[in-house]
Amino acid sequence: MSQDRKAASVLHGDWLALAPDLPAASINLLYADPPFNTGATKRTPPGAAKRAGPAADDASYEDSWPDTASYIAWLAARLRATLPAMKPSASVLIHCDWRTCHHVRLLLDELLGADHFVNHLIWTYGLGGSSPRRFARKHDDILFYAINPETYWFEAPRINATSNRMMGQTKKATDVLDVPSLNNMAKERTGYPTQKPLALLELLIGACCPPGGVVLDPCCGSGTTLVAAAALGRSAIGFDRSAAAVKLSRHRLSERPEISESSVPCPR
Repeated sequence: MSQDRKAASVLHGDWLALAPDLPAASINLLYADPPFNTGATKRTPPGAAKRAGPAADDASYEDSWPDTASYIAWLAARLRATLPAMKPSASVLIHCDWRTCHHVRLLLDELLGADHFVNHLIWTYGLGGSSPRRFARKHDDILFYAINPETYWFEAPRINATSNRMMGQTKKATDVLDVPSLNNMAKERTGYPTQKPLALLELLIGACCPPGGVVLDPCCGSGTTLVAAAALGRSAIGFDRSAAAVKLSRHRLSERPEISESSVPCPR
């Protein structure tokens, strides 16, 4: 393998079962986009453009727990199992929404300490419906915590400025990330029910994982995090309990010449 190719491993299994196999102090960034406990089955949107091959497999999944307490207990067990693998300079990004965001923040305060909180990021997007009974819900939440608030790695991302005064220049991104979600005809759309845009993951990884570092996505879905990490010169490890998701992720990685994909389990 040439030195400029980045490794990406996609492992089939539950986050809780696979996390103990991660070497101690080996992960620079944990980005987790777990199910949101919507109480529904997540399915590919009708009419979504799909690629041929693995993307056509059924990647639907149940996104339901008996109650919020059960969901938070599920997440807590997996985060606890992962913390020994985090480097002292590492960061944790948990992607959630209005249903459980406040509960997840309290959980992270408990596990890491309230003083380890860095940012409450808002990913704002335009797609989706609206309601006559409330303001339209057009954002997700990403909670950003540091393993050590004194030593975590961070490089402020820059975005295009929009003011006339700074026309043609860039500025530091704020905690509101205005990145379009994927419409049904987007070129990168795979058909996975909750696929996130590459632009969002590239922004987060570029800001929170040092060059040459290792990103872990324990609910990797369609593999967007793994592709984004490799494109930025980081290595990546993905877990998913769905065989269809693992197949799709490996297919996407195989299409990228800069990535060396391996399905070999992580060493103990």
